[in-house]
Amino acid sequence: MYRVLLVDDEAIILEGLRRVVRWGDYRCQVVGTATDASRGAALIRELKPDILFTDIRMPNQSGLAMLAGLRTEFPQMQVTVLTGYRDFSYAQEAIRLGVVRFLLKPSKMDEIQEAVAAMVANLDKLPRDEEEPETEEREHASSFLVNQAVAYMEKNYTARLTLQDVADCCFVSQWHLSKLLNRYAGKSFYDILNSIRIQQAKHLLEDPSLKIGEISELVGYMDTAHFARTFKKVTGMSANEYRNSLK
Repeated sequence: MYRVLLVDDEAIILEGLRRVVRWGDYRCQVVGTATDASRGAALIRELKPDILFTDIRMPNQSGLAMLAGLRTEFPQMQVTVLTGYRDFSYAQEAIRLGVVRFLLKPSKMDEIQEAVAAMVANLDKLPRDEEEPETEEREHASSFLVNQAVAYMEKNYTARLTLQDVADCCFVSQWHLSKLLNRYAGKSFYDILNSIRIQQAKHLLEDPSLKIGEISELVGYMDTAHFARTFKKVTGMSANEYRNSLK
């Protein structure tokens, strides 16, 4: 039996999918439901479903980031999007990220059944293959996710960011995100974060009224000595030497 997870912020839709679809006819069973993407991601790691039906326009959630995260961390899981968000470019991007079907609400029963059948057929094929090849969709999803992670770091570099913080926003484990950053960006999480912070510090050093200690705090370092060591490691000179070179 294939395991199915349903994620939607509308409880009536969750209940409808769970009760109306004759899952047993497709050798499937619903093992869980969730009403938001964060809970859905947690259940995916706990229950390890084979099939996911999900909305991607839930409150305060990045649906495309969620899809990219799922595609890269759980490449064999089959995903169908069921949404009321009628945006063609959004649907295109979701398909590029590897979803099997993109269905608009209210969906007809035959559309849902066809999606289930297609996902089951894909799963049946996967056990016959020794190993899933690195597909174009998975490569695109990995690149998309890394860009999302870096963008989040660029927006929040002043905070005490951890790898877990960024992984949570991308709906993946911190181990998986670390692997993707090293592969696609060629740097570790902390190397990327330090590069972002030091680049901002260089801009601030152009203002002679700002002290080094102030700049250190403004770019996210609580320890001035740590900032000094990192600045020299990244630029090859001290912050004071860099400031003097601007004159």
